[in-house]
Amino acid sequence: MKTYDVAIIGAGVVGTSIARELARYRLDIALLEKEEDLAFGVSKSNSGIIHPGTQNPPDSLKGKLCVQGNFLIRKISKELGVDFKEVGELIVAFNEGDARELLRLKKEAGLLGVTGLRIVDREWLRKNEPNLNSEAVCSLYAPTAGIISPYRFVYDLAENAVKNGVEVFTKTKVTNINRLDGYFEIGASSGVFKSRYLVNAAGLFADEISAMLGVNNFKIKPRKGEEFILDKKKTDLARHLIFPLPSRISKGVLIIKTADGNPMIGPTAEDVEDKEDFSTSDIGLNRVLTSARRLIPSINDRDIIAYFAGLRPVAGSDFIIRHEEKSPGFVNVAGIQSPGLTASPAIALLVAGILKDNGLALKKKLIFHGHRNKTIHLFAAPASKTRRLIKKDHAYGDIVCRCEMVSAKEIRDAVKRGARTMDGVKFRTRAQAGRCHGSFCTTRIMKILAEETRMPLTEITKRGKGSEIVKGSSR
Repeated sequence: MKTYDVAIIGAGVVGTSIARELARYRLDIALLEKEEDLAFGVSKSNSGIIHPGTQNPPDSLKGKLCVQGNFLIRKISKELGVDFKEVGELIVAFNEGDARELLRLKKEAGLLGVTGLRIVDREWLRKNEPNLNSEAVCSLYAPTAGIISPYRFVYDLAENAVKNGVEVFTKTKVTNINRLDGYFEIGASSGVFKSRYLVNAAGLFADEISAMLGVNNFKIKPRKGEEFILDKKKTDLARHLIFPLPSRISKGVLIIKTADGNPMIGPTAEDVEDKEDFSTSDIGLNRVLTSARRLIPSINDRDIIAYFAGLRPVAGSDFIIRHEEKSPGFVNVAGIQSPGLTASPAIALLVAGILKDNGLALKKKLIFHGHRNKTIHLFAAPASKTRRLIKKDHAYGDIVCRCEMVSAKEIRDAVKRGARTMDGVKFRTRAQAGRCHGSFCTTRIMKILAEETRMPLTEITKRGKGSEIVKGSSR
């Protein structure tokens, strides 16, 4: 049995960021994911906001890592060909009391090193955010806020990590861990793994993984957030990310620009017990609409084309990132809620440093392949480029998803890159993500998946075992 230098449990944005960072060194690395595909845990429900660091206490770990990550993510996006857009954020005040709170946020963010902050007045807002509620008196403007596709970021990180030698194991649910003489023995649904060091980036289940090694000093409490996606025709609803003043437990209901053009509104913030509770509700919808309309009164519920719920892994007020002396070689990376996506590259650097401090030799490879070619998406390409692509390969002209302008070539490429489910294709390409929700393209995508993977149609699933789409044939 092969012994890895490092095993990482959890292949969301944090796990894949750590894997890519460690892939710079001469190490054997295993990345273990219990789901059918990567980014199917906490990361699948991420809003894609790259936060500037305006809403975290200046002495918090998450605040420091957010500001560092905001800087790093620009460099990594260029290296991996990920679309990052700096759109800026506005935290809106509706009265003088709110305005004083903005000054406090500005001061704290300045202590963290957030740049470009300023208070903008009603006249500036009227000119630069014309759909904003006219009752807004001022806003804290943070220009370094941005947006990114969280799913494609995860896939591109993982693909680059694999190119640099990382081994990824999906459908690998960890069931038990033993600390033996000099290594960890990790029992999983797909077999047994041995590793000298172990990193726990298991999201909602990080407390359960930690408990397997007798480290029981934190508990993950799921916090559900319901979000609602608007039609692309509303892409100009807001020019910035728009926030209300934050509450004690949440950044509030936002107006969210996304990397793919569809605005989103949400999320709610409701503490729940069930780590599998992804239900949405009329109560959540009404709560979000009421709050969102306070920011932009023209929001219409008829423009909502989809809705979903995500669970944030809350473990107190700050991130938990530490080496566990009780189990030498074991590093917990837990409670990574917002701004976890933004902080992920900085978290990876911190974890690498913790591993080094605890005996892992980090010897750089002579060659690290730090770049990848940008994935082609017709929905983001100008017509002139699309024509050139079709001339080069006619499969680009075979449009499978008309809502999102996704070709057969893009879907086949996504499968070759690792997609094995309908959601895996959707997250990589946006096929099925439009107003019709796959009504016209589902059967075609299934056929392509079957052809490329040689799976029968009855084995093709939405997101893994138990979500089969075709149950059997009728005679």
